[in-house]
Amino acid sequence: MTTSAVPAPRTQVTRKDVARFAGVSTAVVSYVVNKGPKKVAPATEAKVQEAIRLLGYRPNAAARALKLGSTETIGLIVPDNGNPFFSLLARAVEDAAANLGYALLLTNSDGNLTKERRNVRNLAARQVDGVILSSVLFEPDLTELEAAEIPAVLLDHDADIPGFNSVGVDRVAAAKSAVEHLISHGHTNIALAMGINAGNFSDGREQGWLQALTEAGLPEGPIVRSFFTRDGGYTAGQRLLAAANRPTAIFASSDMQAIGILRALHEAGLSVPEDIALAAYDGSAEAEYSWPSLTTVEQPAHAMAEAAVRALIGARRGEKPEHRTFPTHLRVRNSCGCH
Repeated sequence: MTTSAVPAPRTQVTRKDVARFAGVSTAVVSYVVNKGPKKVAPATEAKVQEAIRLLGYRPNAAARALKLGSTETIGLIVPDNGNPFFSLLARAVEDAAANLGYALLLTNSDGNLTKERRNVRNLAARQVDGVILSSVLFEPDLTELEAAEIPAVLLDHDADIPGFNSVGVDRVAAAKSAVEHLISHGHTNIALAMGINAGNFSDGREQGWLQALTEAGLPEGPIVRSFFTRDGGYTAGQRLLAAANRPTAIFASSDMQAIGILRALHEAGLSVPEDIALAAYDGSAEAEYSWPSLTTVEQPAHAMAEAAVRALIGARRGEKPEHRTFPTHLRVRNSCGCH
Protein backbone atom coordinates (compact mmCIF):
# COMPACT_ATOMS: atom_id res chain seq x y z
CA MET A 1 0.00 0.00 0.00
CA THR A 2 1.42 3.41 -0.99
CA THR A 3 1.16 6.66 0.95
CA SER A 4 -1.00 8.12 -1.84
CA ALA A 5 -3.85 5.64 -1.32
CA VAL A 6 -7.09 7.30 -0.28
CA PRO A 7 -7.95 6.15 3.25
CA ALA A 8 -11.24 4.38 3.93
CA PRO A 9 -14.19 6.68 4.74
CA ARG A 10 -14.28 7.82 8.35
CA THR A 11 -16.27 10.17 10.52
CA GLN A 12 -13.81 13.04 10.24
CA VAL A 13 -10.70 13.50 8.14
CA THR A 14 -7.82 14.79 10.25
CA ARG A 15 -4.72 16.80 9.53
CA LYS A 16 -2.70 13.60 9.97
CA ASP A 17 -4.69 11.98 7.15
CA VAL A 18 -3.89 14.89 4.84
CA ALA A 19 -0.21 14.80 5.80
CA ARG A 20 -0.02 11.03 5.20
CA PHE A 21 -1.77 11.28 1.84
CA ALA A 22 0.41 14.19 0.66
CA GLY A 23 3.60 12.67 2.05
CA VAL A 24 4.41 15.69 4.21
CA SER A 25 4.46 16.55 7.91
CA THR A 26 1.40 17.80 9.80
CA ALA A 27 3.30 21.07 10.32
CA VAL A 28 3.42 21.63 6.56
CA VAL A 29 -0.31 21.00 6.32
CA SER A 30 -0.82 23.58 9.07
CA TYR A 31 1.30 26.15 7.20
CA VAL A 32 -0.78 25.64 4.05
CA VAL A 33 -4.15 25.78 5.85
CA ASN A 34 -3.22 28.83 7.93
CA LYS A 35 -1.20 30.53 5.17
CA GLY A 36 1.84 30.66 7.44
CA PRO A 37 3.75 31.40 9.52
CA LYS A 38 6.30 29.61 7.31
CA LYS A 39 6.28 29.57 3.52
CA VAL A 40 5.75 26.32 1.66
CA ALA A 41 7.19 25.54 -1.78
CA PRO A 42 4.53 25.98 -4.50
CA ALA A 43 4.78 22.32 -5.60
CA THR A 44 4.38 21.09 -2.01
CA GLU A 45 1.46 23.46 -1.38
CA ALA A 46 -0.26 22.20 -4.54
CA LYS A 47 0.17 18.62 -3.32
CA VAL A 48 -1.33 19.47 0.07
CA GLN A 49 -4.25 21.37 -1.49
CA GLU A 50 -4.96 18.37 -3.74
CA ALA A 51 -4.98 16.07 -0.72
CA ILE A 52 -7.37 18.43 1.10
CA ARG A 53 -9.69 18.41 -1.93
CA LEU A 54 -9.66 14.64 -2.43
CA LEU A 55 -10.11 13.80 1.24
CA GLY A 56 -12.68 16.51 1.91
CA TYR A 57 -10.69 17.84 4.86
CA ARG A 58 -12.31 20.68 6.83
CA PRO A 59 -10.19 22.48 9.45
CA ASN A 60 -11.62 22.46 12.97
CA ALA A 61 -12.72 26.08 13.48
CA ALA A 62 -13.06 25.67 17.24
CA ALA A 63 -9.56 24.27 17.61
CA ARG A 64 -8.16 27.00 15.37
CA ALA A 65 -9.92 29.69 17.41
CA LEU A 66 -8.54 28.23 20.63
CA LYS A 67 -5.02 28.18 19.24
CA LEU A 68 -5.16 31.69 17.79
CA GLY A 69 -7.18 33.23 20.64
CA SER A 70 -9.57 34.52 17.96
CA THR A 71 -12.70 33.26 16.23
CA GLU A 72 -11.87 35.51 13.25
CA THR A 73 -15.53 36.54 13.33
CA ILE A 74 -17.18 39.96 13.65
CA GLY A 75 -20.79 40.49 14.71
CA LEU A 76 -22.93 43.18 13.07
CA ILE A 77 -26.28 44.44 14.39
CA VAL A 78 -28.39 46.71 12.19
CA PRO A 79 -31.99 47.89 12.63
CA ASP A 80 -33.23 46.29 9.40
CA ASN A 81 -31.17 44.86 6.55
CA GLY A 82 -34.36 44.90 4.48
CA ASN A 83 -33.78 48.66 4.27
CA PRO A 84 -31.60 49.18 1.16
CA PHE A 85 -29.26 51.55 3.02
CA PHE A 86 -28.56 49.04 5.81
CA SER A 87 -28.30 46.29 3.22
CA LEU A 88 -25.63 48.35 1.45
CA LEU A 89 -23.90 49.08 4.77
CA ALA A 90 -23.95 45.42 5.84
CA ARG A 91 -22.48 44.28 2.52
CA ALA A 92 -19.76 46.93 2.83
CA VAL A 93 -18.91 45.72 6.36
CA GLU A 94 -18.80 42.12 5.13
CA ASP A 95 -16.41 43.04 2.32
CA ALA A 96 -14.16 45.09 4.60
CA ALA A 97 -14.06 42.28 7.17
CA ALA A 98 -13.32 39.63 4.52
CA ASN A 99 -10.43 41.67 3.19
CA LEU A 100 -8.84 41.40 6.63
CA GLY A 101 -9.60 37.70 7.06
CA TYR A 102 -12.77 37.96 9.18
CA ALA A 103 -16.19 36.37 8.69
CA LEU A 104 -19.38 38.26 9.51
CA LEU A 105 -22.41 37.33 11.62
CA LEU A 106 -25.32 39.63 10.72
CA THR A 107 -28.32 40.19 13.01
CA ASN A 108 -31.31 42.57 12.90
CA SER A 109 -32.74 44.44 15.86
CA ASP A 110 -35.90 45.55 13.99
CA GLY A 111 -35.38 48.91 15.72
CA ASN A 112 -36.34 47.17 18.96
CA LEU A 113 -34.29 47.73 22.12
CA THR A 114 -35.09 44.33 23.66
CA LYS A 115 -34.06 42.50 20.48
CA GLU A 116 -30.91 44.62 20.17
CA ARG A 117 -29.84 43.61 23.68
CA ARG A 118 -30.61 39.96 22.95
CA ASN A 119 -28.46 40.11 19.82
CA VAL A 120 -25.60 41.68 21.79
CA ARG A 121 -25.89 38.91 24.39
CA ASN A 122 -25.94 36.16 21.74
CA LEU A 123 -22.90 37.53 19.93
CA ALA A 124 -21.01 37.82 23.23
CA ALA A 125 -21.84 34.17 23.99
CA ARG A 126 -20.36 33.16 20.63
CA GLN A 127 -17.12 34.93 21.57
CA VAL A 128 -16.89 36.99 18.40
CA ASP A 129 -13.80 39.15 18.07
CA GLY A 130 -15.85 42.33 18.08
CA VAL A 131 -19.30 43.79 17.48
CA ILE A 132 -20.29 46.60 15.12
CA LEU A 133 -23.59 48.06 16.24
CA SER A 134 -26.00 50.45 14.57
CA SER A 135 -27.99 51.06 17.73
CA VAL A 136 -31.50 52.30 18.43
CA LEU A 137 -30.01 54.18 21.40
CA PHE A 138 -27.64 57.14 21.53
CA GLU A 139 -25.72 55.41 24.35
CA PRO A 140 -26.37 51.65 24.12
CA ASP A 141 -25.78 49.24 26.99
CA LEU A 142 -22.63 47.26 26.13
CA THR A 143 -21.81 45.94 29.61
CA GLU A 144 -22.05 42.31 28.45
CA LEU A 145 -19.47 42.94 25.75
CA GLU A 146 -17.24 44.83 28.17
CA ALA A 147 -17.47 41.97 30.69
CA ALA A 148 -16.41 39.53 27.96
CA GLU A 149 -13.65 41.93 26.84
CA ILE A 150 -15.17 42.12 23.37
CA PRO A 151 -14.66 45.52 21.69
CA ALA A 152 -17.53 47.35 20.03
CA VAL A 153 -17.88 50.08 17.40
CA LEU A 154 -21.01 52.21 16.99
CA LEU A 155 -21.75 52.54 13.28
CA ASP A 156 -23.96 55.20 11.65
CA HIS A 157 -23.52 57.20 14.84
CA ASP A 158 -23.37 60.98 14.56
CA ALA A 159 -21.73 62.07 17.82
CA ASP A 160 -18.73 61.35 20.00
CA ILE A 161 -19.32 59.29 23.15
CA PRO A 162 -16.21 59.19 25.39
CA GLY A 163 -14.81 55.68 25.71
CA PHE A 164 -16.49 54.35 22.55
CA ASN A 165 -15.31 53.87 18.99
CA SER A 166 -17.91 55.35 16.68
CA VAL A 167 -18.27 56.03 12.96
CA GLY A 168 -20.80 58.23 11.22
CA VAL A 169 -21.62 61.53 9.58
CA ASP A 170 -22.74 64.95 10.78
CA ARG A 171 -26.49 64.46 10.46
CA VAL A 172 -27.25 68.06 11.39
CA ALA A 173 -25.10 69.45 8.57
CA ALA A 174 -26.33 66.78 6.15
CA ALA A 175 -30.02 67.48 6.73
CA LYS A 176 -29.40 71.22 6.73
CA SER A 177 -27.82 71.02 3.26
CA ALA A 178 -30.89 69.24 1.85
CA VAL A 179 -33.36 71.70 3.38
CA GLU A 180 -31.28 74.69 2.24
CA HIS A 181 -31.44 73.27 -1.27
CA LEU A 182 -35.24 73.14 -1.07
CA ILE A 183 -35.23 76.75 0.20
CA SER A 184 -33.09 77.74 -2.82
CA HIS A 185 -36.01 76.63 -5.01
CA GLY A 186 -38.19 79.23 -3.30
CA HIS A 187 -40.01 77.00 -0.82
CA THR A 188 -41.08 78.64 2.43
CA ASN A 189 -43.31 75.92 3.87
CA ILE A 190 -41.12 72.82 4.21
CA ALA A 191 -42.39 69.82 6.16
CA LEU A 192 -40.39 67.12 7.92
CA ALA A 193 -41.21 63.41 7.78
CA MET A 194 -39.19 62.22 10.76
CA GLY A 195 -38.52 58.60 11.62
CA ILE A 196 -39.36 57.23 15.05
CA ASN A 197 -36.39 56.08 17.12
CA ALA A 198 -36.80 53.73 20.07
CA GLY A 199 -34.41 55.74 22.21
CA ASN A 200 -36.55 58.86 21.97
CA PHE A 201 -33.44 61.05 21.55
CA SER A 202 -33.15 64.21 19.48
CA ASP A 203 -32.13 63.24 15.95
CA GLY A 204 -29.61 65.36 14.05
CA ARG A 205 -31.79 65.29 10.94
CA GLU A 206 -34.55 67.12 12.77
CA GLN A 207 -32.08 69.61 14.18
CA GLY A 208 -30.63 70.27 10.73
CA TRP A 209 -34.09 70.82 9.23
CA LEU A 210 -34.93 73.32 11.96
CA GLN A 211 -31.58 75.13 11.71
CA ALA A 212 -31.97 75.64 7.97
CA LEU A 213 -35.45 77.13 8.41
CA THR A 214 -34.41 79.34 11.33
CA GLU A 215 -31.35 80.74 9.57
CA ALA A 216 -33.47 81.51 6.49
CA GLY A 217 -36.01 83.34 8.66
CA LEU A 218 -38.73 80.83 7.82
CA PRO A 219 -41.38 79.41 10.15
CA GLU A 220 -41.20 75.82 11.33
CA GLY A 221 -43.11 73.62 8.91
CA PRO A 222 -45.35 70.71 9.87
CA ILE A 223 -43.73 67.56 11.36
CA VAL A 224 -45.08 64.05 10.98
CA ARG A 225 -43.38 61.18 12.82
CA SER A 226 -43.57 57.69 11.35
CA PHE A 227 -41.45 54.57 10.94
CA PHE A 228 -38.30 54.49 8.78
CA THR A 229 -40.13 52.38 6.18
CA ARG A 230 -42.02 52.72 2.90
CA ASP A 231 -45.30 52.23 4.76
CA GLY A 232 -44.25 54.79 7.34
CA GLY A 233 -43.55 57.29 4.58
CA TYR A 234 -46.85 56.51 2.86
CA THR A 235 -48.72 57.26 6.09
CA ALA A 236 -46.67 60.43 6.64
CA GLY A 237 -47.45 61.61 3.10
CA GLN A 238 -51.17 61.10 3.59
CA ARG A 239 -51.14 63.01 6.88
CA LEU A 240 -49.17 65.92 5.39
CA LEU A 241 -51.59 66.16 2.46
CA ALA A 242 -54.49 66.31 4.91
CA ALA A 243 -52.90 69.18 6.88
CA ALA A 244 -54.68 72.53 6.86
CA ASN A 245 -51.45 74.26 5.81
CA ARG A 246 -50.25 71.79 3.19
CA PRO A 247 -46.47 72.11 2.58
CA THR A 248 -44.93 72.82 -0.81
CA ALA A 249 -41.85 70.74 -0.01
CA ILE A 250 -40.99 67.78 2.24
CA PHE A 251 -37.71 66.59 3.72
CA ALA A 252 -37.84 62.86 4.57
CA SER A 253 -35.42 61.42 7.11
CA SER A 254 -34.85 58.27 5.03
CA ASP A 255 -35.07 57.22 1.40
CA MET A 256 -37.59 54.52 2.33
CA GLN A 257 -39.94 57.12 3.81
CA ALA A 258 -39.52 59.23 0.67
CA ILE A 259 -40.52 56.29 -1.55
CA GLY A 260 -43.71 55.89 0.50
CA ILE A 261 -44.37 59.64 0.33
CA LEU A 262 -44.03 59.52 -3.47
CA ARG A 263 -46.79 56.91 -3.62
CA ALA A 264 -49.07 59.03 -1.44
CA LEU A 265 -48.47 62.08 -3.64
CA HIS A 266 -49.03 60.16 -6.88
CA GLU A 267 -52.25 58.62 -5.56
CA ALA A 268 -53.49 62.13 -4.70
CA GLY A 269 -52.91 63.16 -8.32
CA LEU A 270 -50.06 65.51 -7.45
CA SER A 271 -46.91 66.03 -9.48
CA VAL A 272 -43.40 65.93 -7.98
CA PRO A 273 -41.75 68.42 -7.90
CA GLU A 274 -44.28 70.75 -9.55
CA ASP A 275 -46.89 70.50 -6.80
CA ILE A 276 -44.72 69.30 -3.92
CA ALA A 277 -40.93 68.98 -3.96
CA LEU A 278 -39.15 66.21 -2.07
CA ALA A 279 -35.67 65.56 -0.68
CA ALA A 280 -34.45 62.66 1.46
CA TYR A 281 -31.57 61.22 3.45
CA ASP A 282 -29.45 58.04 3.07
CA GLY A 283 -28.28 57.66 -0.52
CA SER A 284 -29.58 54.16 -1.28
CA ALA A 285 -29.91 52.72 -4.79
CA GLU A 286 -33.71 53.04 -4.68
CA ALA A 287 -33.34 56.83 -4.63
CA GLU A 288 -31.82 56.75 -8.10
CA TYR A 289 -34.48 54.46 -9.57
CA SER A 290 -37.64 55.98 -8.08
CA TRP A 291 -39.84 58.20 -10.26
CA PRO A 292 -38.99 60.96 -10.19
CA SER A 293 -35.48 60.16 -9.03
CA LEU A 294 -34.85 61.35 -5.48
CA THR A 295 -32.61 64.19 -4.42
CA THR A 296 -30.97 62.71 -1.34
CA VAL A 297 -28.12 63.16 1.12
CA GLU A 298 -25.71 60.35 0.31
CA GLN A 299 -23.73 58.71 3.12
CA PRO A 300 -20.34 57.11 2.26
CA ALA A 301 -21.32 53.57 3.29
CA HIS A 302 -18.13 51.86 2.08
CA ALA A 303 -15.77 54.32 3.78
CA MET A 304 -17.79 54.12 7.00
CA ALA A 305 -17.81 50.32 6.96
CA GLU A 306 -14.08 50.05 6.38
CA ALA A 307 -13.39 52.54 9.17
CA ALA A 308 -15.64 50.58 11.55
CA VAL A 309 -13.86 47.28 10.87
CA ARG A 310 -10.43 48.85 11.23
CA ALA A 311 -11.48 50.57 14.45
CA LEU A 312 -12.63 47.21 15.81
CA ILE A 313 -9.33 45.54 14.99
CA GLY A 314 -7.46 48.55 16.39
CA ALA A 315 -9.42 48.22 19.64
CA ARG A 316 -8.23 44.60 19.95
CA ARG A 317 -4.68 45.95 19.74
CA GLY A 318 -5.35 48.45 22.51
CA GLU A 319 -5.70 51.56 20.33
CA LYS A 320 -7.48 54.52 21.94
CA PRO A 321 -11.19 54.84 20.95
CA GLU A 322 -12.25 57.79 18.82
CA HIS A 323 -15.15 59.17 16.80
CA ARG A 324 -14.68 59.24 13.02
CA THR A 325 -16.88 61.61 11.02
CA PHE A 326 -17.25 61.32 7.24
CA PRO A 327 -18.57 63.96 4.82
CA THR A 328 -21.90 63.48 3.05
CA HIS A 329 -22.83 64.47 -0.48
CA LEU A 330 -26.12 66.02 -1.61
CA ARG A 331 -27.02 63.98 -4.68
CA VAL A 332 -29.25 66.33 -6.69
CA ARG A 333 -31.78 64.63 -8.96
CA ASN A 334 -35.34 65.46 -10.08
CA SER A 335 -37.61 65.34 -7.02
CA CYS A 336 -36.44 68.73 -5.68
CA GLY A 337 -37.09 70.64 -8.91
CA CYS A 338 -33.70 70.30 -10.58
CA HIS A 339 -33.57 68.83 -14.08
